[in-house]
Amino acid sequence: MKLALISGDGLPVSGLLTIFRNVVEAELPNNTLDLPVVADLGFSWRPDKKNFFPRGREDAGYPSWMNVSTAVPLGADRDELEHALTSIRGAVARADSLDDRETAELRRLVESIAEPYEDYFAEWFEEHDVDWVCAVNMTLSDAVPVTLALHRAAARRWPADASGGVIFWDHDLFGSYAVFEEGARVYPSKPNRFTPLPGSHPCHRWAVVSPGLAAEAAQYPTGLSATTVPNVLPALGSGELEKRHDAFREQHGLSPDRPLLLVPVRVFQVKGVEISVRMFAEIKKTCAARNLPVPYLLVFGSLDEDPPYAAQVVSLARHLKVRDDVVFLDGVPLSSHQDTALRWHLDEVDLLRLCRAGGGAVLFTPNTADVESVGLGPALAALAEVPCAVTEYACFEDIYGVQSGCVKITETAELIVPAERLVSLMVRNSEGDPAVREILRRDREQVLRSFDPQPWKELLREISEEERRVEGHRDLSARTT
Repeated sequence: MKLALISGDGLPVSGLLTIFRNVVEAELPNNTLDLPVVADLGFSWRPDKKNFFPRGREDAGYPSWMNVSTAVPLGADRDELEHALTSIRGAVARADSLDDRETAELRRLVESIAEPYEDYFAEWFEEHDVDWVCAVNMTLSDAVPVTLALHRAAARRWPADASGGVIFWDHDLFGSYAVFEEGARVYPSKPNRFTPLPGSHPCHRWAVVSPGLAAEAAQYPTGLSATTVPNVLPALGSGELEKRHDAFREQHGLSPDRPLLLVPVRVFQVKGVEISVRMFAEIKKTCAARNLPVPYLLVFGSLDEDPPYAAQVVSLARHLKVRDDVVFLDGVPLSSHQDTALRWHLDEVDLLRLCRAGGGAVLFTPNTADVESVGLGPALAALAEVPCAVTEYACFEDIYGVQSGCVKITETAELIVPAERLVSLMVRNSEGDPAVREILRRDREQVLRSFDPQPWKELLREISEEERRVEGHRDLSARTT
């Protein structure tokens, strides 16, 4: 079975890509996938990710099983393309207020971009003989013309009586992803007449990552129901650290005697990295007062995604006098690798292993309550059985339960108490305190229930078996004729 990935994020590294990696790598031993998985990560239609638009970067460190496209299907001037795509996204967000002239102009712009992308996708599917496409976060209106093009190209590739098609896999939907830029909502609060929805063709399937998103999707004007298919977490293993871990610590000047605090999010305004930096400043004070080793803070995201916000975060770290203890990893890759300068870039799994080995913790501090649909930070902490501090956000208890052992940050203006609690948990965990170990074990069990990999396994098995049945019918027909 030939699988393709189309991602709406426009970034070489993101949480949804790590989840896709986990899905694929769990499936590799079954030999059901015809490698490589071909991927278009949306670089050419996300001008808001300026440092990755329109071809991405060469140093992303993709897994060996993934072949990433750098195609730019619309041969327009970069500035012209950026203006068109940005105008479309803004107009779609305020569709209800458009007059007749603005509506006609929006439709013209959408079609001018949809046509070349439709041809591109159709040719790409044909070139790689794609059976199924996993389209991640393509329901949101970041690039309406591209989603429309995908719908049309899929209908050409997989007519109603054919096997194969598109699995729309949404981590975010309109109402629950309330992102604002310059005071304006980036996405409409619900679908409108310009937003293509899964269900326009029989080759569509629809999966969302949480019951909350499934409930939202049920209100959308489409006949296709969304199935809840939870995120899949990585396998950490329990082995000793290896040479690459030591090399990574050495190149960043990280003493093995100091714990690592991980901030496993993008450096993007709603992710609240500034809260993690402020929390870290209080943790540093607490450790100094208790004569404990001061941790390091490792921030996963790329500073190139949202440069103005990144500059604010770096400036804050300097102002709080913690900059020397903070490492901005500038984008955690999908696979650990050495670059051409022989420097190691560790993936999420290796960083969690380092965190666990050194008695560290995780900080997950979104600054907007109604953006996260799951929030993976607490899950990664639970998987590694290390403490976690988390700000309040809407879906937390739905995913992690009411008895979560996470340290709750209820008031971001007052971080001394949660900082002291987290430090105490880290110390007691390192000392093997049975009560703390039991809390962390219980959190891990809750996470393994919430992030059950079985639905993904069943989905892949189902589409693989469907593909084999159709191929069998084709072979039989060929022999009989």
